[in-house]
Amino acid sequence: MLGKTAGGLYWMFRFLERGENTARLVEAGFRIALTRSTDSETEWKSVVTTAGVKDGYGAKYDTFNAANVVDYLLRDTTNPSSVISVTEKARTNARMVRTALTTEVWESVNENWMTLKSALKKPVKETELPAILGIIRQQSALVRGALHGTMLRNDIFDFAMIGTALERADNTARIIDVKYYTLLPSASFVGSSIDNVQWETVLRSVSAHRAFRWLNESEMTSSTIAEFLMLDARFPRSLAFCTKHLVANLGYLAKDYGERLPCHDLADSLQSKLKKNDIGSIFETGLHQFIGDFIRENNAVGAQIELDYRFNG
Repeated sequence: MLGKTAGGLYWMFRFLERGENTARLVEAGFRIALTRSTDSETEWKSVVTTAGVKDGYGAKYDTFNAANVVDYLLRDTTNPSSVISVTEKARTNARMVRTALTTEVWESVNENWMTLKSALKKPVKETELPAILGIIRQQSALVRGALHGTMLRNDIFDFAMIGTALERADNTARIIDVKYYTLLPSASFVGSSIDNVQWETVLRSVSAHRAFRWLNESEMTSSTIAEFLMLDARFPRSLAFCTKHLVANLGYLAKDYGERLPCHDLADSLQSKLKKNDIGSIFETGLHQFIGDFIRENNAVGAQIELDYRFNG
């Protein structure tokens, strides 16, 4: 496969995943803000910081409030990571690799763009926010369903899945970090009821609440929730699940192309780091530090994939 085509597929699905996960990050901030009666600016600032767009936001706004943050993250075209921006980029990439996609995948991506363009045409009122976030998640699920239901399991599918896995791991890590590192009112609240309420909110924001309850019916603690979101490879948004599939799909490429590249070793190292740690050692070392290291190493894998498979020619 041409590197440009591989890159188009990879980034198409990174952008689609980023749009959904930006919506999930907004939902996490919105839900957590509802549990706090004061200092909402801190919550929304942490959401912007976690999304990686603090500088761009600060150049446009002086304060962090729900209306400005929601608008900037969902519908501001000057923000290259806003939902509307990445949805358009995904559609542009889909057009570039149109011949590599089934009709169903192309139509679902195009429908995603048209639906969100209409839904985000006007500023989103706070009362409408849950419904709009639901539409974003639903449209993403339709594209994903078309991919899994109609595409051959070949290198085209592998690059799509690699992009999805990298982006999803990054976003799950960021959602965990925004909760634990910046949203607790004080270190004294760790392990308290408010801490657990906020962790439950994070579970809901990544559609993990019911799955977690099936496995941990009576133990809703920060430790068990963090362990589930990071180390349980059965949950499709956990760090362990994402790295497992990243390694697997890179392995399929190595087998098909008959060549093992540096990105394979980096991905193996990332997976190994998760496997050799338990949640106790992670908390002891520092959850924020562990998550920060994971995000950097995950990004390094992505950058190496682009080099190894010559996305830029």
